[in-house]
Amino acid sequence: MADETTIEPQGGQTVVKPGAGKPKPGRKRGKRPARKSGAATGRTVRSFPASTFEEALTLAQAIQTYAAGQRIRRITLFDHLGKSPESGPSRQLVTNSSKYGLTVGGYQAEHIELTEDGRVSTSAEASVVEQLRARFKLALASIPPFNDLYERFKGSKLPSAAVMRDFLQEKGYKDQEISECIDTFIVNAKFLGLLRPVAGAERLLTIEHALEDAARSTPARPRADVPATPAPAPKGIPASADTSDWSKICFYVTPIGDPDTEERQHADLFLSTIVEPAVEEFDLRVVRADHIGKAGMITGQIIEHVVKARLVIADLSFHNPNVFYELSLRHACRLPTVQLIRKCDRIPFDLDQVRTVQIDTTSIYTLVPQLQTYRSEIANQVRRALETPDAVENPLTVFYPGLQVTFPPNGKKQ
Repeated sequence: MADETTIEPQGGQTVVKPGAGKPKPGRKRGKRPARKSGAATGRTVRSFPASTFEEALTLAQAIQTYAAGQRIRRITLFDHLGKSPESGPSRQLVTNSSKYGLTVGGYQAEHIELTEDGRVSTSAEASVVEQLRARFKLALASIPPFNDLYERFKGSKLPSAAVMRDFLQEKGYKDQEISECIDTFIVNAKFLGLLRPVAGAERLLTIEHALEDAARSTPARPRADVPATPAPAPKGIPASADTSDWSKICFYVTPIGDPDTEERQHADLFLSTIVEPAVEEFDLRVVRADHIGKAGMITGQIIEHVVKARLVIADLSFHNPNVFYELSLRHACRLPTVQLIRKCDRIPFDLDQVRTVQIDTTSIYTLVPQLQTYRSEIANQVRRALETPDAVENPLTVFYPGLQVTFPPNGKKQ
Protein backbone atom coordinates (compact mmCIF):
# COMPACT_ATOMS: atom_id res chain seq x y z
CA MET A 1 0.00 0.00 0.00
CA ALA A 2 1.41 3.37 -0.99
CA ASP A 3 2.27 5.86 1.68
CA GLU A 4 -0.28 8.62 2.23
CA THR A 5 0.66 12.14 1.32
CA THR A 6 0.02 15.37 3.13
CA ILE A 7 -0.61 18.88 1.81
CA GLU A 8 1.17 21.89 3.27
CA PRO A 9 0.60 25.27 1.56
CA GLN A 10 3.82 27.24 1.94
CA GLY A 11 4.65 30.64 0.48
CA GLY A 12 2.07 30.45 -2.32
CA GLN A 13 2.87 26.80 -3.13
CA THR A 14 1.23 23.54 -2.16
CA VAL A 15 3.97 21.16 -1.05
CA VAL A 16 3.28 17.44 -1.16
CA LYS A 17 5.05 15.33 1.47
CA PRO A 18 4.91 11.57 0.78
CA GLY A 19 5.35 8.87 3.39
CA ALA A 20 5.44 11.16 6.41
CA GLY A 21 4.89 8.24 8.76
CA LYS A 22 7.96 6.14 7.79
CA PRO A 23 11.26 6.40 9.68
CA LYS A 24 14.22 7.48 7.60
CA PRO A 25 16.59 4.72 6.45
CA GLY A 26 19.44 4.03 8.83
CA ARG A 27 17.79 5.71 11.78
CA LYS A 28 17.29 3.44 14.76
CA ARG A 29 14.11 3.50 16.68
CA GLY A 30 14.60 4.43 20.30
CA LYS A 31 13.10 6.31 23.16
CA ARG A 32 11.97 9.80 22.40
CA PRO A 33 13.47 12.53 24.55
CA ALA A 34 11.20 13.76 27.29
CA ARG A 35 9.04 16.69 26.26
CA LYS A 36 9.64 19.99 27.88
CA SER A 37 6.69 21.89 29.21
CA GLY A 38 5.51 25.46 29.16
CA ALA A 39 7.57 28.12 27.45
CA ALA A 40 10.28 25.64 26.44
CA THR A 41 7.91 24.10 23.86
CA GLY A 42 6.41 27.41 22.75
CA ARG A 43 2.97 26.36 24.00
CA THR A 44 0.80 28.69 26.05
CA VAL A 45 -0.03 27.34 29.50
CA ARG A 46 -3.56 28.66 29.96
CA SER A 47 -5.31 29.42 33.22
CA PHE A 48 -8.56 28.28 31.55
CA PRO A 49 -9.64 25.41 29.25
CA ALA A 50 -8.52 25.56 25.62
CA SER A 51 -12.07 25.46 24.22
CA THR A 52 -15.50 26.86 24.87
CA PHE A 53 -17.76 25.18 27.40
CA GLU A 54 -20.21 24.21 24.66
CA GLU A 55 -17.48 22.32 22.79
CA ALA A 56 -16.39 20.47 25.93
CA LEU A 57 -20.01 19.71 26.79
CA THR A 58 -20.31 17.46 23.71
CA LEU A 59 -18.23 14.77 25.43
CA ALA A 60 -20.40 14.82 28.55
CA GLN A 61 -23.55 14.71 26.44
CA ALA A 62 -22.17 11.72 24.53
CA ILE A 63 -21.73 9.86 27.84
CA GLN A 64 -25.39 10.56 28.62
CA THR A 65 -26.45 9.38 25.17
CA TYR A 66 -24.36 6.23 24.82
CA ALA A 67 -23.88 5.18 28.46
CA ALA A 68 -26.98 6.59 30.18
CA GLY A 69 -24.69 8.84 32.23
CA GLN A 70 -22.66 5.93 33.59
CA ARG A 71 -18.92 5.27 33.39
CA ILE A 72 -17.78 4.19 29.92
CA ARG A 73 -14.56 2.97 28.34
CA ARG A 74 -12.83 5.82 26.54
CA ILE A 75 -12.26 3.76 23.38
CA THR A 76 -15.93 2.71 23.29
CA LEU A 77 -17.10 6.30 23.69
CA PHE A 78 -15.04 7.60 20.78
CA ASP A 79 -16.07 4.61 18.69
CA HIS A 80 -19.68 5.76 19.12
CA LEU A 81 -18.61 9.29 18.18
CA GLY A 82 -16.87 8.00 15.04
CA LYS A 83 -13.53 9.51 16.08
CA SER A 84 -10.11 8.15 16.89
CA PRO A 85 -9.49 8.26 20.67
CA GLU A 86 -5.80 8.93 20.02
CA SER A 87 -6.19 11.89 17.67
CA GLY A 88 -5.15 15.36 18.80
CA PRO A 89 -8.70 16.80 18.80
CA SER A 90 -10.03 13.79 20.77
CA ARG A 91 -7.33 14.13 23.42
CA GLN A 92 -7.95 17.85 23.67
CA LEU A 93 -11.69 17.24 24.03
CA VAL A 94 -11.10 14.90 26.98
CA THR A 95 -8.67 17.36 28.58
CA ASN A 96 -11.01 20.35 28.23
CA SER A 97 -14.00 18.39 29.50
CA SER A 98 -11.99 17.48 32.59
CA LYS A 99 -10.75 21.06 33.11
CA TYR A 100 -14.32 22.34 33.04
CA GLY A 101 -15.23 19.75 35.70
CA LEU A 102 -17.67 17.89 33.43
CA THR A 103 -15.84 14.55 33.47
CA VAL A 104 -13.23 12.55 35.38
CA GLY A 105 -10.51 10.70 33.49
CA GLY A 106 -7.67 11.93 31.29
CA TYR A 107 -7.00 11.14 27.63
CA GLN A 108 -4.96 8.07 28.64
CA ALA A 109 -7.48 6.77 31.17
CA GLU A 110 -9.30 3.53 30.40
CA HIS A 111 -12.65 4.89 31.56
CA ILE A 112 -14.33 8.31 31.57
CA GLU A 113 -17.22 9.26 33.79
CA LEU A 114 -19.35 12.29 34.56
CA THR A 115 -18.94 14.41 37.66
CA GLU A 116 -22.08 15.19 39.61
CA ASP A 117 -22.29 18.66 38.04
CA GLY A 118 -21.55 17.14 34.64
CA ARG A 119 -24.43 14.72 35.13
CA VAL A 120 -26.85 17.52 36.02
CA SER A 121 -25.60 19.65 33.12
CA THR A 122 -26.51 16.95 30.60
CA SER A 123 -29.42 15.09 32.18
CA ALA A 124 -32.84 15.34 30.58
CA GLU A 125 -34.32 14.67 34.01
CA ALA A 126 -32.82 17.82 35.53
CA SER A 127 -34.98 20.95 35.50
CA VAL A 128 -34.01 23.91 33.33
CA VAL A 129 -33.03 25.85 36.46
CA GLU A 130 -30.93 23.01 37.89
CA GLN A 131 -29.17 22.52 34.57
CA LEU A 132 -28.39 26.22 34.14
CA ARG A 133 -27.09 26.51 37.70
CA ALA A 134 -24.74 23.54 37.19
CA ARG A 135 -23.53 24.81 33.82
CA PHE A 136 -22.86 28.29 35.22
CA LYS A 137 -20.77 26.79 38.02
CA LEU A 138 -18.65 24.81 35.54
CA ALA A 139 -18.43 27.25 32.63
CA LEU A 140 -17.72 30.47 34.55
CA ALA A 141 -17.70 30.30 38.34
CA SER A 142 -15.09 27.53 38.64
CA ILE A 143 -12.64 29.03 36.10
CA PRO A 144 -10.67 31.82 37.88
CA PRO A 145 -10.29 34.37 35.03
CA PHE A 146 -13.87 33.83 33.84
CA ASN A 147 -15.21 34.22 37.37
CA ASP A 148 -13.14 37.39 37.84
CA LEU A 149 -14.64 38.89 34.69
CA TYR A 150 -18.15 37.86 35.67
CA GLU A 151 -17.93 39.24 39.20
CA ARG A 152 -16.45 42.53 37.96
CA PHE A 153 -18.93 43.25 35.14
CA LYS A 154 -22.13 41.35 36.04
CA GLY A 155 -25.31 43.40 35.91
CA SER A 156 -23.77 46.06 33.68
CA LYS A 157 -23.15 46.77 30.01
CA LEU A 158 -20.56 44.45 28.48
CA PRO A 159 -17.42 46.61 28.26
CA SER A 160 -15.04 46.77 25.33
CA ALA A 161 -12.31 44.17 24.96
CA ALA A 162 -9.73 46.84 25.88
CA VAL A 163 -11.41 47.47 29.24
CA MET A 164 -11.55 43.75 30.01
CA ARG A 165 -7.93 43.40 28.95
CA ASP A 166 -6.85 46.15 31.37
CA PHE A 167 -8.80 44.47 34.16
CA LEU A 168 -7.19 41.06 33.58
CA GLN A 169 -3.74 42.61 33.38
CA GLU A 170 -4.33 44.26 36.75
CA LYS A 171 -5.34 40.85 38.12
CA GLY A 172 -1.98 39.46 37.02
CA TYR A 173 -2.95 37.26 34.07
CA LYS A 174 -0.43 36.71 31.27
CA ASP A 175 -0.65 39.04 28.28
CA GLN A 176 -0.39 36.19 25.74
CA GLU A 177 -3.53 34.48 27.06
CA ILE A 178 -5.78 37.48 27.67
CA SER A 179 -7.32 37.87 24.18
CA GLU A 180 -8.28 34.19 24.05
CA CYS A 181 -9.56 34.36 27.62
CA ILE A 182 -11.89 37.27 26.82
CA ASP A 183 -13.22 35.61 23.66
CA THR A 184 -13.90 32.32 25.44
CA PHE A 185 -15.55 34.08 28.39
CA ILE A 186 -17.92 35.96 26.07
CA VAL A 187 -18.83 32.81 24.12
CA ASN A 188 -19.48 30.89 27.35
CA ALA A 189 -21.61 33.71 28.77
CA LYS A 190 -23.67 33.79 25.59
CA PHE A 191 -24.15 30.01 25.66
CA LEU A 192 -25.51 30.30 29.20
CA GLY A 193 -27.90 33.08 28.17
CA LEU A 194 -26.16 35.69 30.32
CA LEU A 195 -25.59 38.13 27.44
CA ARG A 196 -28.68 39.97 26.30
CA PRO A 197 -29.46 43.21 24.43
CA VAL A 198 -31.06 45.62 26.91
CA ALA A 199 -31.83 49.25 26.10
CA GLY A 200 -29.68 49.23 22.96
CA ALA A 201 -26.60 47.66 24.58
CA GLU A 202 -25.51 44.11 25.36
CA ARG A 203 -25.52 43.51 29.10
CA LEU A 204 -24.01 40.76 31.24
CA LEU A 205 -26.89 39.45 33.34
CA THR A 206 -26.45 38.04 36.82
CA ILE A 207 -26.98 34.31 37.18
CA GLU A 208 -29.93 35.07 39.49
CA HIS A 209 -31.61 37.05 36.72
CA ALA A 210 -30.96 34.28 34.19
CA LEU A 211 -32.33 31.62 36.55
CA GLU A 212 -35.53 33.60 37.01
CA ASP A 213 -35.94 33.88 33.25
CA ALA A 214 -35.22 30.16 32.83
CA ALA A 215 -37.92 29.33 35.35
CA ARG A 216 -40.43 31.35 33.35
CA SER A 217 -39.24 29.66 30.11
CA THR A 218 -40.42 32.46 27.82
CA PRO A 219 -40.70 31.37 24.14
CA ALA A 220 -38.39 32.84 21.53
CA ARG A 221 -39.74 35.63 19.34
CA PRO A 222 -40.29 34.95 15.60
CA ARG A 223 -37.41 35.79 13.29
CA ALA A 224 -37.35 38.31 10.50
CA ASP A 225 -34.59 39.61 8.32
CA VAL A 226 -32.73 42.78 9.16
CA PRO A 227 -33.88 45.88 7.24
CA ALA A 228 -31.49 47.35 4.71
CA THR A 229 -29.12 49.76 6.46
CA PRO A 230 -26.05 51.60 5.23
CA ALA A 231 -22.87 49.63 5.95
CA PRO A 232 -19.42 51.09 6.54
CA ALA A 233 -17.11 50.79 3.56
CA PRO A 234 -15.23 47.44 3.92
CA LYS A 235 -11.46 47.43 4.06
CA GLY A 236 -11.27 44.09 2.23
CA ILE A 237 -9.16 44.16 -0.91
CA PRO A 238 -10.11 42.55 -4.23
CA ALA A 239 -8.64 39.11 -4.77
CA SER A 240 -6.69 40.36 -7.77
CA ALA A 241 -4.42 42.38 -5.46
CA ASP A 242 -0.94 41.20 -4.50
CA THR A 243 -1.00 38.07 -2.35
CA SER A 244 2.66 37.09 -2.22
CA ASP A 245 2.38 35.81 1.36
CA TRP A 246 -0.54 33.40 1.62
CA SER A 247 0.08 32.89 5.35
CA LYS A 248 -1.29 36.40 5.89
CA ILE A 249 -4.49 35.92 3.87
CA CYS A 250 -8.01 35.19 5.12
CA PHE A 251 -10.31 34.59 2.15
CA TYR A 252 -13.90 35.61 2.89
CA VAL A 253 -16.23 33.43 0.81
CA THR A 254 -19.62 35.14 0.73
CA PRO A 255 -22.54 35.93 -1.58
CA ILE A 256 -21.62 39.33 -3.04
CA GLY A 257 -24.30 40.17 -5.59
CA ASP A 258 -24.54 43.26 -7.75
CA PRO A 259 -24.20 46.78 -6.29
CA ASP A 260 -27.22 47.95 -4.24
CA THR A 261 -28.58 44.41 -3.84
CA GLU A 262 -29.40 42.91 -0.45
CA GLU A 263 -26.55 40.40 -0.89
CA ARG A 264 -23.99 43.18 -1.44
CA GLN A 265 -25.25 45.17 1.57
CA HIS A 266 -25.08 42.00 3.67
CA ALA A 267 -21.54 41.19 2.49
CA ASP A 268 -20.31 44.73 3.17
CA LEU A 269 -21.90 44.85 6.61
CA PHE A 270 -20.57 41.47 7.78
CA LEU A 271 -17.11 42.11 6.34
CA SER A 272 -16.52 45.49 7.93
CA THR A 273 -18.27 45.06 11.28
CA ILE A 274 -17.74 41.38 12.11
CA VAL A 275 -15.20 39.47 9.99
CA GLU A 276 -12.36 42.01 9.75
CA PRO A 277 -12.42 42.93 13.47
CA ALA A 278 -12.56 39.23 14.41
CA VAL A 279 -9.34 38.29 12.57
CA GLU A 280 -7.39 41.47 13.25
CA GLU A 281 -5.48 40.00 16.21
CA PHE A 282 -4.21 37.14 14.02
CA ASP A 283 -2.40 39.49 11.63
CA LEU A 284 -4.58 38.31 8.72
CA ARG A 285 -5.68 40.45 5.80
CA VAL A 286 -9.25 39.75 4.67
CA VAL A 287 -9.71 39.27 0.91
CA ARG A 288 -13.05 39.14 -0.85
CA ALA A 289 -13.62 38.11 -4.46
CA ASP A 290 -14.75 41.53 -5.73
CA HIS A 291 -13.82 42.59 -9.24
CA ILE A 292 -12.76 39.13 -10.41
CA GLY A 293 -14.16 38.28 -13.83
CA LYS A 294 -17.87 38.20 -14.51
CA ALA A 295 -20.36 38.14 -11.67
CA GLY A 296 -21.35 34.59 -10.80
CA MET A 297 -18.28 32.99 -12.37
CA ILE A 298 -15.75 30.83 -10.51
CA THR A 299 -12.38 32.06 -11.75
CA GLY A 300 -8.87 30.70 -11.41
CA GLN A 301 -7.97 33.46 -8.95
CA ILE A 302 -10.85 32.51 -6.67
CA ILE A 303 -9.86 28.84 -6.71
CA GLU A 304 -6.28 29.84 -5.98
CA HIS A 305 -7.40 31.76 -2.90
CA VAL A 306 -9.59 28.87 -1.75
CA VAL A 307 -6.70 26.36 -1.83
CA LYS A 308 -3.82 28.62 -0.75
CA ALA A 309 -5.15 31.09 1.84
CA ARG A 310 -4.19 30.33 5.41
CA LEU A 311 -7.83 30.66 6.48
CA VAL A 312 -11.22 30.69 4.77
CA ILE A 313 -14.31 32.16 6.41
CA ALA A 314 -17.42 30.94 4.58
CA ASP A 315 -20.70 32.83 4.90
CA LEU A 316 -23.56 30.41 4.20
CA SER A 317 -26.23 33.13 4.25
CA PHE A 318 -28.69 33.18 1.32
CA HIS A 319 -27.62 29.58 0.43
CA ASN A 320 -25.50 30.86 -2.44
CA PRO A 321 -24.36 27.96 -4.74
CA ASN A 322 -20.94 29.52 -5.43
CA VAL A 323 -20.22 29.64 -1.69
CA PHE A 324 -21.00 25.94 -1.31
CA TYR A 325 -18.86 25.10 -4.35
CA GLU A 326 -15.86 26.94 -2.92
CA LEU A 327 -16.47 25.54 0.57
CA SER A 328 -16.51 21.95 -0.74
CA LEU A 329 -13.19 22.55 -2.50
CA ARG A 330 -11.70 23.88 0.74
CA HIS A 331 -13.01 20.82 2.60
CA ALA A 332 -11.37 18.52 0.07
CA CYS A 333 -8.05 20.28 0.73
CA ARG A 334 -8.43 19.74 4.49
CA LEU A 335 -7.54 23.32 5.31
CA PRO A 336 -8.72 25.58 8.19
CA THR A 337 -12.22 26.93 7.67
CA VAL A 338 -14.74 28.84 9.81
CA GLN A 339 -18.45 28.98 8.95
CA LEU A 340 -21.04 31.66 9.73
CA ILE A 341 -24.65 32.22 8.69
CA ARG A 342 -27.62 34.49 9.34
CA LYS A 343 -29.80 32.99 12.05
CA CYS A 344 -32.86 33.22 9.80
CA ASP A 345 -31.23 30.85 7.27
CA ARG A 346 -31.27 27.09 7.80
CA ILE A 347 -27.89 25.37 8.01
CA PRO A 348 -27.88 22.71 5.25
CA PHE A 349 -28.14 19.12 6.44
CA ASP A 350 -24.65 18.14 5.22
CA LEU A 351 -23.07 20.96 7.24
CA ASP A 352 -25.18 21.06 10.40
CA GLN A 353 -22.59 18.99 12.29
CA VAL A 354 -19.89 21.60 11.60
CA ARG A 355 -19.75 24.43 14.14
CA THR A 356 -21.29 27.51 12.57
CA VAL A 357 -21.56 30.99 14.10
CA GLN A 358 -25.21 32.07 13.79
CA ILE A 359 -25.74 35.82 13.59
CA ASP A 360 -29.16 37.17 14.55
CA THR A 361 -30.18 39.78 12.00
CA THR A 362 -33.74 40.09 13.31
CA SER A 363 -33.33 43.85 13.48
CA ILE A 364 -30.63 46.47 13.74
CA TYR A 365 -31.54 46.79 17.43
CA THR A 366 -30.64 43.16 18.16
CA LEU A 367 -27.66 42.98 15.79
CA VAL A 368 -25.62 45.99 16.91
CA PRO A 369 -25.54 45.25 20.67
CA GLN A 370 -24.23 41.74 19.97
CA LEU A 371 -21.49 42.61 17.47
CA GLN A 372 -18.69 42.15 20.00
CA THR A 373 -20.06 38.73 20.96
CA TYR A 374 -20.17 37.61 17.32
CA ARG A 375 -16.60 38.81 16.80
CA SER A 376 -15.48 36.82 19.82
CA GLU A 377 -17.27 33.68 18.60
CA ILE A 378 -15.55 33.92 15.22
CA ALA A 379 -12.17 34.77 16.77
CA ASN A 380 -12.47 31.76 19.05
CA GLN A 381 -13.10 29.41 16.12
CA VAL A 382 -10.31 31.02 14.08
CA ARG A 383 -7.90 30.46 16.96
CA ARG A 384 -8.80 26.76 17.19
CA ALA A 385 -8.52 26.28 13.43
CA LEU A 386 -5.10 27.92 13.18
CA GLU A 387 -3.67 26.22 16.28
CA THR A 388 -4.25 22.72 14.88
CA PRO A 389 -4.59 23.02 11.08
CA ASP A 390 -3.79 19.31 10.65
CA ALA A 391 -6.80 18.35 12.76
CA VAL A 392 -9.40 19.92 10.45
CA GLU A 393 -12.73 18.08 10.62
CA ASN A 394 -15.44 18.35 7.95
CA PRO A 395 -17.84 15.88 6.29
CA LEU A 396 -15.10 14.64 3.93
CA THR A 397 -12.50 14.00 6.63
CA VAL A 398 -15.09 12.24 8.81
CA PHE A 399 -16.62 9.91 6.22
CA TYR A 400 -13.64 9.54 3.85
CA PRO A 401 -10.54 9.92 6.06
CA GLY A 402 -8.28 8.40 3.40
CA LEU A 403 -9.20 10.92 0.71
CA GLN A 404 -6.21 13.07 -0.27
CA VAL A 405 -6.15 15.99 -2.71
CA THR A 406 -2.79 17.22 -3.96
CA PHE A 407 -1.75 20.07 -6.22
CA PRO A 408 1.48 20.58 -8.17
CA PRO A 409 3.46 23.61 -6.94
CA ASN A 410 2.85 25.64 -10.13
CA GLY A 411 -0.87 24.92 -10.24
CA LYS A 412 -0.60 23.38 -13.73
CA LYS A 413 -1.44 19.91 -14.95
CA GLN A 414 1.31 17.34 -14.75
